[in-house]
Amino acid sequence: MIDELKKYGDLEEHASTKLLNTYKIGGSTRYLIEPNSIQDLVSILKILKENNIKWFILGNGSNIILNSREYDGAFIKLNKLNGLEVNGNNIYAEAGVMVPNLVKVATDNSLMGLEFAAGIPGTVGGSVYGNAGAYNSCIMDYVQSVTVIDDDLNIKVIEHEDINYSYRMTDFKNNKKQIIVAVKFTLTEGEKERSIALINDRRKRRLESQPLEYPSAGSVFRNPEGDFAGRLVEICDLKGYKIGGAEVSEKHANFIVNAGNATSEDVYNLIHYVHDTVKEKTHVDLLCEQEFIDWE
Repeated sequence: MIDELKKYGDLEEHASTKLLNTYKIGGSTRYLIEPNSIQDLVSILKILKENNIKWFILGNGSNIILNSREYDGAFIKLNKLNGLEVNGNNIYAEAGVMVPNLVKVATDNSLMGLEFAAGIPGTVGGSVYGNAGAYNSCIMDYVQSVTVIDDDLNIKVIEHEDINYSYRMTDFKNNKKQIIVAVKFTLTEGEKERSIALINDRRKRRLESQPLEYPSAGSVFRNPEGDFAGRLVEICDLKGYKIGGAEVSEKHANFIVNAGNATSEDVYNLIHYVHDTVKEKTHVDLLCEQEFIDWE
């Protein structure tokens, strides 16, 4: 089976997962596979299915909390699915394209709309999966269609109007049987200089307000309607609270950072502590925006 899998991409056994996520935590995975193409991904999934091996699709690991034990299956990293094409107002991007690179290509071609996403440290696939957003904008608003591999390993295109989505949520997050492999975006003609100015403004605001000097996975909790998760965490006097090497950021209360050799358990326990404290003191049940992988 190993030799068969290697025909379709790079494969490493018992690979560390600490560099596969932005928290820089985790353990290892039985297999780490990097498919060469969309069609090769289909072949890999077929082999894994035939051998009853579970799998998890990995983007940039910017919104997940991995367990410190070994994942008894295959992590499939889509970084080699990085095709990018511009056609008029449309951009076709494969799932492994980094969002800042997508924004740069759009800006270079005087296409506007995605400037808000310039600082999102994720892939196209992961960002569409979770409907990533910032500054009151979300990525799904600019999606024309999404190409997926379904549970029967067929490649199909889903049009925007057939995708339900909301704040930090999409059908893909609710139905993990579909794997996003490419996305077509529709943008508007604009001015390159105006886009660059917007991007620089957003970058300045992120540097001033977010703890980018530490490993993290971005915002931990979704903002409740009419309020901000960071404000609720802050009024509970949790800024700077630590468990092991994990810490509630002093700079932005809705960030948990790896302040020094944090373990997966440190991050996991701190997220739950913050959630329970906020619920006890404010009666607001914050929803975690990040996903816990293999914690059951």
